[in-house]
Amino acid sequence: MIKFFYMGGNFMSILTIELVIITAWIIYQLVTGYNSKQPNKEEILRKISYGKSMGFFALATGFLGQMFGLMGAFSVIKQHPDIKIEYIFDGVGVSMISATYGVFIFLFSMILWFVASMIIEKKFKTTAV
Repeated sequence: MIKFFYMGGNFMSILTIELVIITAWIIYQLVTGYNSKQPNKEEILRKISYGKSMGFFALATGFLGQMFGLMGAFSVIKQHPDIKIEYIFDGVGVSMISATYGVFIFLFSMILWFVASMIIEKKFKTTAV
């Protein structure tokens, strides 16, 4: 896994920072909303849903990293037109690492958002009775 992290380039660090921020944001909003003295369900769910938007931003960042990787690969191919096809496919594969990581972060943020939302919904269902 660490090999892929280094192969993915500079965008992997940016994506990891985004992953930490997303996780911290959703957990913080869940804990503060759950333990609030005067909870407002809509406001808590709205703040938790920002985690989804951040996950989408991570997805876009991953694809941006892939575009930069492809531009670098294409510039090398332009300079060396006799390059072997195996190297071209390796370059395309490496460029997809950051996009794949962005997709995983997006999916993780969606799962985290779903779980946090269910916890808040369950709390308000039990307190309403």
